[in-house]
Amino acid sequence: MALTLYHVDWCPDCEVVRHKLADLGLNYEDIVVPDSRSMRKQVHQVSGQYYVPVLKDGDLVLTETADILAYLDERHRIGSTGAAEPFQSQARAIPDQPGDDDDHPSCRIN
Repeated sequence: MALTLYHVDWCPDCEVVRHKLADLGLNYEDIVVPDSRSMRKQVHQVSGQYYVPVLKDGDLVLTETADILAYLDERHRIGSTGAAEPFQSQARAIPDQPGDDDDHPSCRIN
């Protein structure tokens, strides 16, 4: 499986995801995107939104930090069988619109 992480260096959520990937010993493609949200064309092409971090694992794209961490815990733990059941995202339906349940903003700058 090829993991790709889209992030910015200064983002605390991105740092948490990078640490999780390192703790699990996972190799991933590291793509640092522009600080300005409007310049993150590559992120938008992959995820349909401009926030980071974004993790791509094959055809699966995760756009919320909490989802990324839960997915990594579930799918990549040592001894995990990688069950065939699809990962259930907790992300909002429209990532560009903040919602009442927006507990984990993903480094949103204008």
